[in-house]
Amino acid sequence: MTYDDPTATGVEAAPPAATPNPDFPYYNGIPQTITGRQWWIITGAVAVGFSFIMFWPFGDAWSHWVPALALPAIPLLVLRHFAPDHWTAIFRRVGVRDVLLMVGIFVLNFLVTIGVGALLTAFTDAEANPGADGLADASTTERILFFIQAIPQLLGEELLTILPLLGLMYYFYTKLKWSRRTAMILGWLITAVIFGAVHLPTYDWNVAQALIGIGIARLVLSLAFLITKNIWVSTGAHILNDWAIFAGSMS
Repeated sequence: MTYDDPTATGVEAAPPAATPNPDFPYYNGIPQTITGRQWWIITGAVAVGFSFIMFWPFGDAWSHWVPALALPAIPLLVLRHFAPDHWTAIFRRVGVRDVLLMVGIFVLNFLVTIGVGALLTAFTDAEANPGADGLADASTTERILFFIQAIPQLLGEELLTILPLLGLMYYFYTKLKWSRRTAMILGWLITAVIFGAVHLPTYDWNVAQALIGIGIARLVLSLAFLITKNIWVSTGAHILNDWAIFAGSMS
C-alpha cells in the first residue's frame, strides 16, 4: 500500500482512508522509513510519557490530566518529528465496520478476562485494580472527569504497545529479514509481555496477574490494531473495556 506524497503541495498528509486490507506503516519503508536509532528514541519517548503515570504526584481530579495528556503527547510529538508527513499513518478513518470491531473486541476481551481471572484466582491471590479507587464515593463531576481523562490516557497506553510493536516489526523484517508474519507475531507477543510488565507495580508485583492476566488481555486488545492497522479501533476497544471496569467499581 502506498500513500500520496504531500510534499508536492506542501500540505500535511490526511489520515489514510479506511481500506479492507491496509498494511502496517513504517516497518517496510512505507509510507516512509523510520530507522533503528529513531525507533529507539520513539520508544524512549514512550517510556518518558509513561513515567508521568508512574511518578506524577496525584491530588485532586484535575491533577490526573497532566499524566493523562503527557502519556500520548510525548511519543506522538517525537513520531511527528521523525515522520512529519506520515505520523498520522497509524490513525485511519473510522467506519461502521471499525466501530463494530471495537465492540466485538471489547466483548471478546471481557469474556477472556473472566476466564483468565477465574483461573488466576484459583491458583493465586489476585490484587484489585486501584485505578478506580474512590469512584464509588466520588461526586458526579469527579466521576465524569475521571471517565473523560481516561480517553487520552488509554490512547497513550495504546501507543505504549503499538509504537514498539511497529519498531520490532521493522527490526525483525528489515534487519533480520524475517517474514512479515513472523515479525508481526513476535511483535504482538513481546509487546503484550511488556504491557503486562509495566503493570507490575499496579498489581503489587503480582507476576502472574500482570504478565498472564494483563498480558493476555493485551493480546486481545491488540487484535483490533492487527486487523485494522488503525489505533483508533484498538483505543476504542480499550476505552470500552476500562469504562466497563470503572462502572462496575461504582456499584
